Amino acid sequence: MTKLLLKLFVKDYTNTSSDHVRQAYGMLSGITGIVVNIILFIIKIVAGTLTGSISITADAVNNLSDSGSSIVTLISFKISGKPADEKHPYGHARMEYISGLIVSVIVMFLGLELIRDSVGKIIDPQSAAFSWTVAALLVVSILLKLWLCLFYSKLGNMIASDAIKASAADSRNDILSTGAVLAAAILSKVTGFNTDGYMGTVVALFILVSGIKLISDTVSPLLGMAPSRDIVDSIYKKILSYDGISGIHDLTVHNYGVDKYFASVHCEVPADQDIMISHDIIDNIERDFLKDMGIHLVIHLDPVITDNEEINNLKQEVSKIVRSISDELNIHDFRAVFGVTHSNLIFDVVVPFGFKYSDEKLVDIISEKISHIDKNYRAVITVDHNYVPDFTQS
Repeated sequence: MTKLLLKLFVKDYTNTSSDHVRQAYGMLSGITGIVVNIILFIIKIVAGTLTGSISITADAVNNLSDSGSSIVTLISFKISGKPADEKHPYGHARMEYISGLIVSVIVMFLGLELIRDSVGKIIDPQSAAFSWTVAALLVVSILLKLWLCLFYSKLGNMIASDAIKASAADSRNDILSTGAVLAAAILSKVTGFNTDGYMGTVVALFILVSGIKLISDTVSPLLGMAPSRDIVDSIYKKILSYDGISGIHDLTVHNYGVDKYFASVHCEVPADQDIMISHDIIDNIERDFLKDMGIHLVIHLDPVITDNEEINNLKQEVSKIVRSISDELNIHDFRAVFGVTHSNLIFDVVVPFGFKYSDEKLVDIISEKISHIDKNYRAVITVDHNYVPDFTQS
């Protein structure tokens, strides 16, 4: 069924890297959610009216609110598909994250509302009429919601959309909520004991925890997350494949929506290499990244001396000193300025976040150890924080 809908309403639906295809997926997701949830609202409002059950009626209202969430998703994909403009030069793709956050907040507040209603039913239980016709209607609504959950999950995974995945989680919670209403009604009918409030409380707590987790998952990309290891590895491997590049450091990657990457990196080139040749290499790399990977890459050129034996030996010694403090530390941009009374060893040290020493303390430790090589050596150190976790710098 999902594949059929995609074939009917999404042109070139297998090309999920296309912005137009992504937008079409989001539109299909939103429209389908609106239609299915309105159908569910009608089914449950009929069942609630027949039985006089407040829990079934509340569940119907929940489906009506889900239609509102689908409208939010629909609007967000429409906005996220807009091209970059003067006020938003990086595009509008992050609107998907905002949509996911809105749906997540709705899920959390639904959990709180259900807890309140369920506790009220425990304190003041109310009997409701029960019929197998109503039970059949609830089973049909569960099956419809199950299909919608699977539909959302498949689409969300195909285009890596947090907004659609949040809708899938919301649908799963609705299945549990309606299932709890149905189970409580049957148990109450069979045993004579009103279990509606107790069952509702358990499900409500699950929904609340799920909502909190969803909020955490959707807020992270809005705050800015570290790039995935796969992306980092592919960037490093591709850059180092070019002749004339000696090393790489200070890579930063910014995400402005799914597959919308802007990155910057420092590339080391031999200092004795013609500047025009180095510049041409950098231009080719930047152009190839945009063409091959869709990444807007900006490269800073770092000339390094590679043929001076004394400087190379000093770099190795300093690197060993830094590594002796911690294997998590690396150096780059090493150079030496020799003078009559003293010599400056100038370099950057890459430090992971949450390192055991403060930046100032680390600089003091390294400087002291370097002075043991030669008392006339002075360390001029710049501390860099690694924006690419668990990656060994070159």
